[in-house]
Amino acid sequence: MSDQILLIEDEPDITLGIRTVLERSGFAVTTAANGRGGLRAFHSQHPDIVVLDVGLPEMDGWTVLDRIREMSEVPVLMLTAHGQEADKVRGLRAGADDYLTKPFGMAELIARVQALLRRSGGADKEAAEVFDDGTVQVNFAAHEVAVAGVPVELTATEYRLLAVLVRHRGQVLSPTKLLELVWSDPLGIGPDRVKYSVMRLRRKLGDAAGAGSLIEAVRGFGYRYRAAPAGPRGGAATG
Repeated sequence: MSDQILLIEDEPDITLGIRTVLERSGFAVTTAANGRGGLRAFHSQHPDIVVLDVGLPEMDGWTVLDRIREMSEVPVLMLTAHGQEADKVRGLRAGADDYLTKPFGMAELIARVQALLRRSGGADKEAAEVFDDGTVQVNFAAHEVAVAGVPVELTATEYRLLAVLVRHRGQVLSPTKLLELVWSDPLGIGPDRVKYSVMRLRRKLGDAAGAGSLIEAVRGFGYRYRAAPAGPRGGAATG
Protein backbone atom coordinates (compact mmCIF):
# COMPACT_ATOMS: atom_id res chain seq x y z
CA MET A 1 0.00 0.00 0.00
CA SER A 2 1.37 3.44 -0.96
CA ASP A 3 2.32 5.92 1.73
CA GLN A 4 -0.28 8.67 2.00
CA ILE A 5 0.96 12.26 1.69
CA LEU A 6 -1.11 15.36 2.42
CA LEU A 7 0.17 18.44 0.57
CA ILE A 8 -1.15 21.77 1.88
CA GLU A 9 -0.04 24.46 -0.60
CA ASP A 10 -1.93 27.44 -2.02
CA GLU A 11 0.06 28.01 -5.24
CA PRO A 12 -1.48 25.84 -8.00
CA ASP A 13 1.72 25.54 -10.08
CA ILE A 14 3.77 24.40 -7.09
CA THR A 15 1.02 22.01 -6.03
CA LEU A 16 0.91 20.46 -9.50
CA GLY A 17 4.69 20.08 -9.68
CA ILE A 18 5.03 18.51 -6.22
CA ARG A 19 2.03 16.23 -6.68
CA THR A 20 3.28 14.98 -10.05
CA VAL A 21 6.75 14.16 -8.70
CA LEU A 22 5.41 12.48 -5.56
CA GLU A 23 2.93 10.34 -7.49
CA ARG A 24 5.63 9.31 -9.97
CA SER A 25 7.67 8.21 -6.95
CA GLY A 26 4.86 5.90 -5.85
CA PHE A 27 3.12 8.02 -3.23
CA ALA A 28 -0.63 8.61 -2.90
CA VAL A 29 -1.20 12.37 -2.66
CA THR A 30 -4.10 14.44 -1.30
CA THR A 31 -3.95 18.21 -1.74
CA ALA A 32 -5.52 21.21 -0.03
CA ALA A 33 -5.19 24.88 -0.99
CA ASN A 34 -5.66 26.45 2.44
CA GLY A 35 -5.25 25.70 6.12
CA ARG A 36 -8.86 24.88 6.95
CA GLY A 37 -9.16 22.54 3.99
CA GLY A 38 -5.86 20.98 5.00
CA LEU A 39 -7.09 20.23 8.50
CA ARG A 40 -10.29 18.70 7.15
CA ALA A 41 -8.23 16.50 4.81
CA PHE A 42 -5.92 15.57 7.68
CA HIS A 43 -8.83 14.35 9.79
CA SER A 44 -10.40 12.39 6.94
CA GLN A 45 -7.33 10.97 5.17
CA HIS A 46 -5.00 10.08 8.09
CA PRO A 47 -1.83 10.77 6.06
CA ASP A 48 1.58 9.22 6.76
CA ILE A 49 3.28 12.60 6.24
CA VAL A 50 2.22 16.22 5.76
CA VAL A 51 4.00 18.64 3.41
CA LEU A 52 2.91 22.05 4.69
CA ASP A 53 3.46 25.52 3.23
CA VAL A 54 3.96 28.31 5.78
CA GLY A 55 2.35 31.10 3.74
CA LEU A 56 -1.23 29.87 3.49
CA PRO A 57 -4.27 32.18 3.19
CA GLU A 58 -6.69 32.66 6.11
CA MET A 59 -5.00 30.16 8.44
CA ASP A 60 -1.20 30.15 8.12
CA GLY A 61 1.05 27.13 8.27
CA TRP A 62 2.15 27.81 11.84
CA THR A 63 -1.45 27.54 13.03
CA VAL A 64 -2.05 24.40 10.99
CA LEU A 65 1.10 22.82 12.42
CA ASP A 66 0.01 23.67 15.94
CA ARG A 67 -3.39 22.01 15.43
CA ILE A 68 -1.87 18.93 13.84
CA ARG A 69 0.51 18.58 16.77
CA GLU A 70 -2.40 18.72 19.20
CA MET A 71 -3.75 15.57 17.54
CA SER A 72 -0.85 13.62 16.09
CA GLU A 73 2.90 13.11 15.83
CA VAL A 74 2.70 12.52 12.07
CA PRO A 75 5.86 13.80 10.30
CA VAL A 76 5.52 17.35 8.96
CA LEU A 77 7.80 18.86 6.30
CA MET A 78 7.48 22.66 6.17
CA LEU A 79 7.82 24.68 2.95
CA THR A 80 8.54 28.41 2.99
CA ALA A 81 9.55 31.20 0.66
CA HIS A 82 11.61 32.78 3.43
CA GLY A 83 15.23 31.83 3.99
CA GLN A 84 15.65 33.39 7.40
CA GLU A 85 17.10 31.04 9.99
CA ALA A 86 14.60 32.37 12.55
CA ASP A 87 11.73 30.89 10.53
CA LYS A 88 13.42 27.51 10.40
CA VAL A 89 14.05 27.56 14.16
CA ARG A 90 10.44 28.57 14.78
CA GLY A 91 9.15 25.70 12.67
CA LEU A 92 11.34 23.08 14.30
CA ARG A 93 10.49 24.31 17.79
CA ALA A 94 6.78 24.22 16.93
CA GLY A 95 7.02 20.54 16.07
CA ALA A 96 8.01 20.43 12.39
CA ASP A 97 10.26 17.51 11.50
CA ASP A 98 12.05 19.08 8.55
CA TYR A 99 12.17 22.27 6.51
CA LEU A 100 12.66 23.25 2.85
CA THR A 101 13.10 26.78 1.51
CA LYS A 102 11.62 27.67 -1.88
CA PRO A 103 12.84 27.25 -4.54
CA PHE A 104 14.00 23.69 -3.92
CA GLY A 105 14.86 20.75 -6.12
CA MET A 106 12.27 17.98 -6.47
CA ALA A 107 14.93 15.32 -5.92
CA GLU A 108 15.72 16.89 -2.55
CA LEU A 109 12.02 16.98 -1.67
CA ILE A 110 11.65 13.27 -2.41
CA ALA A 111 14.76 12.48 -0.37
CA ARG A 112 13.45 14.47 2.61
CA VAL A 113 10.04 12.79 2.44
CA GLN A 114 11.59 9.32 2.25
CA ALA A 115 13.91 10.08 5.18
CA LEU A 116 11.00 11.28 7.34
CA LEU A 117 8.98 8.16 6.53
CA ARG A 118 11.92 5.93 7.49
CA ARG A 119 12.41 7.76 10.79
CA SER A 120 8.71 7.64 11.65
CA GLY A 121 8.28 3.89 11.03
CA GLY A 122 8.62 1.03 13.47
CA ALA A 123 7.13 -0.32 16.67
CA ASP A 124 7.96 2.76 18.76
CA LYS A 125 5.67 4.91 16.61
CA GLU A 126 2.89 2.33 16.78
CA ALA A 127 3.13 2.10 20.57
CA ALA A 128 3.06 5.89 20.90
CA GLU A 129 -0.21 5.97 18.97
CA VAL A 130 -2.20 3.95 21.51
CA PHE A 131 -3.76 5.20 24.74
CA ASP A 132 -5.17 2.75 27.28
CA ASP A 133 -6.02 3.68 30.86
CA GLY A 134 -7.70 0.36 31.63
CA THR A 135 -11.15 1.62 30.68
CA VAL A 136 -10.86 3.72 27.53
CA GLN A 137 -8.64 2.67 24.63
CA VAL A 138 -7.82 5.07 21.77
CA ASN A 139 -5.86 3.91 18.74
CA PHE A 140 -4.76 7.21 17.23
CA ALA A 141 -3.31 5.66 14.08
CA ALA A 142 -6.56 3.82 13.25
CA HIS A 143 -8.90 6.44 14.80
CA GLU A 144 -10.60 3.67 16.80
CA VAL A 145 -12.06 3.89 20.31
CA ALA A 146 -13.12 1.13 22.67
CA VAL A 147 -14.42 1.02 26.23
CA ALA A 148 -13.45 -2.08 28.21
CA GLY A 149 -12.55 -3.71 24.92
CA VAL A 150 -15.89 -2.98 23.26
CA PRO A 151 -15.67 -0.75 20.14
CA VAL A 152 -17.48 2.59 20.37
CA GLU A 153 -18.73 4.47 17.32
CA LEU A 154 -17.97 8.19 17.54
CA THR A 155 -18.59 11.01 15.09
CA ALA A 156 -15.52 12.75 13.69
CA THR A 157 -16.02 15.66 16.09
CA GLU A 158 -16.52 13.38 19.10
CA TYR A 159 -13.36 11.48 18.20
CA ARG A 160 -11.31 14.67 17.89
CA LEU A 161 -12.72 15.92 21.20
CA LEU A 162 -11.76 12.71 22.99
CA ALA A 163 -8.32 12.64 21.36
CA VAL A 164 -7.57 16.21 22.42
CA LEU A 165 -8.74 15.59 26.00
CA VAL A 166 -6.70 12.39 26.21
CA ARG A 167 -3.59 14.04 24.75
CA HIS A 168 -3.94 16.75 27.41
CA ARG A 169 -5.10 14.44 30.23
CA GLY A 170 -4.97 16.12 33.61
CA GLN A 171 -4.97 19.58 31.99
CA VAL A 172 -8.07 21.78 32.11
CA LEU A 173 -9.01 23.04 28.63
CA SER A 174 -11.42 25.95 28.30
CA PRO A 175 -14.40 25.72 25.92
CA THR A 176 -12.72 28.35 23.72
CA LYS A 177 -9.51 26.28 23.54
CA LEU A 178 -11.46 23.13 22.72
CA LEU A 179 -13.28 24.98 19.93
CA GLU A 180 -9.88 25.93 18.48
CA LEU A 181 -8.44 22.42 18.74
CA VAL A 182 -11.43 20.27 17.79
CA TRP A 183 -13.55 22.23 15.32
CA SER A 184 -11.81 22.88 11.99
CA ASP A 185 -13.83 26.07 11.49
CA PRO A 186 -14.79 27.37 14.96
CA LEU A 187 -15.96 30.81 13.81
CA GLY A 188 -19.52 31.49 14.85
CA ILE A 189 -19.70 28.42 17.10
CA GLY A 190 -20.54 29.18 20.72
CA PRO A 191 -19.16 27.50 23.85
CA ASP A 192 -22.47 25.67 24.33
CA ARG A 193 -21.51 23.45 21.38
CA VAL A 194 -18.62 22.12 23.51
CA LYS A 195 -20.90 21.39 26.45
CA TYR A 196 -23.35 19.36 24.39
CA SER A 197 -20.57 17.52 22.58
CA VAL A 198 -19.03 16.56 25.91
CA MET A 199 -22.42 15.30 27.09
CA ARG A 200 -22.83 13.10 24.01
CA LEU A 201 -19.27 11.82 24.30
CA ARG A 202 -19.78 10.91 27.95
CA ARG A 203 -22.91 8.94 27.10
CA LYS A 204 -21.14 6.98 24.38
CA LEU A 205 -18.28 6.18 26.74
CA GLY A 206 -20.79 5.03 29.38
CA ASP A 207 -19.49 7.82 31.58
CA ALA A 208 -22.00 9.80 33.65
CA ALA A 209 -21.37 13.33 34.81
CA GLY A 210 -20.31 13.68 38.44
CA ALA A 211 -17.36 13.36 40.77
CA GLY A 212 -16.19 10.10 39.22
CA SER A 213 -16.50 11.15 35.59
CA LEU A 214 -13.54 10.51 33.30
CA ILE A 215 -14.30 13.81 31.55
CA GLU A 216 -14.51 16.25 34.42
CA ALA A 217 -16.21 19.63 34.17
CA VAL A 218 -14.21 22.19 36.17
CA ARG A 219 -16.71 24.91 36.90
CA GLY A 220 -15.74 28.28 35.48
CA PHE A 221 -12.70 26.88 33.66
CA GLY A 222 -13.50 24.02 31.29
CA TYR A 223 -12.99 20.27 30.97
CA ARG A 224 -10.25 17.73 31.57
CA TYR A 225 -9.76 14.02 31.10
CA ARG A 226 -8.93 12.12 34.26
CA ALA A 227 -7.44 8.69 33.62
CA ALA A 228 -9.40 5.86 35.19
CA PRO A 229 -7.84 4.05 38.16
CA ALA A 230 -5.96 0.96 37.06
CA GLY A 231 -8.24 -2.05 37.36
CA PRO A 232 -7.54 -5.78 37.07
CA ARG A 233 -6.05 -5.19 33.62
CA GLY A 234 -3.45 -2.84 35.08
CA GLY A 235 -4.21 -0.28 32.40
CA ALA A 236 -1.33 1.83 31.18
CA ALA A 237 -1.30 5.01 29.16
CA THR A 238 1.08 5.78 26.35
CA GLY A 239 1.32 8.48 23.78
